[in-house]
Amino acid sequence: MQESQEELGGAPRTCAAWSETLDEPMAGTAPVATSWLCLEQPGPWGHDALLRSHLDPELGRCLAERASAHGVRIQLIRGTGRHPDPGREFSRTVYLAHTAPGASWLRGTELTDPEQLLDLDFAAFAAGEHGGWGSPCTEPVLLVCTNGRRDRCCALRGRALLEQLAGRHDGQLWETTHLGGHRFAPTAVVLPAGYGYGRLDPHTVDAVLADATVGKVTTTHCRGRCALSHPAQVAELAVREATGERGEDALRVRARTPEGVALEHRDGRSWHVDLDEVTLSPARPNSCGKAAVEIGAWTARRVHRLS
Repeated sequence: MQESQEELGGAPRTCAAWSETLDEPMAGTAPVATSWLCLEQPGPWGHDALLRSHLDPELGRCLAERASAHGVRIQLIRGTGRHPDPGREFSRTVYLAHTAPGASWLRGTELTDPEQLLDLDFAAFAAGEHGGWGSPCTEPVLLVCTNGRRDRCCALRGRALLEQLAGRHDGQLWETTHLGGHRFAPTAVVLPAGYGYGRLDPHTVDAVLADATVGKVTTTHCRGRCALSHPAQVAELAVREATGERGEDALRVRARTPEGVALEHRDGRSWHVDLDEVTLSPARPNSCGKAAVEIGAWTARRVHRLS
């Protein structure tokens, strides 16, 4: 994109341009969350969107507290393109997603009163139980971060990506709030599988949604599976690269060891991935407008077959 090629005083202008220029690895940088609550809220979003949008801030605070207590991640979403706030009473799309390997699901409904979400059993939801809430979704959805109040790269690059996709994937693409990793913009997560992506382009979006529809993983531009820890995200992607395995639920993390992560295939094969935690050089800003800092990363040193 254009701004990634611009330089000021010999340095890239934005955090995303820095990350691209330095070829920063993305594996192991996806947000870590197993259960997702996605609530449609048009209009502007502030830095903390649940509290600084046109959603009632008291409702936002209550939802945030309940979600945090049970490890549920909340995302505000809005339709792509123009998104004026139609006022208090309108039909909102709401999704619940559980992304645990082998037990992922996505369910949706329409709500006029978002306060009904306070009736959710957050403990059961976090455990992967939907209790018949909503209806099962037959197609995956892709949430693309466009929250410029968190970082301008997300707004500029996320919205530019969605503009290029106009007229494609109707009902499957949503703008969303903060997903972390601004420097990898455009960032996104696909539900219900829960794989995170960065530096997306239209071709990769097409592939991600097509693959997710048939239970496969697009590994290009993949940051990792959100249901896994950051080291396990790196290990899982390393095994996929080594074996060519693309089935969403083909791999399970078996154990974390002092040296790395052990994984098992559903057919009985297993591997150990030796990992290193490294400090990337040189220092770089992890968000626009911030000072350069040292950034740590997990890397796969070796994948070896156990059985």
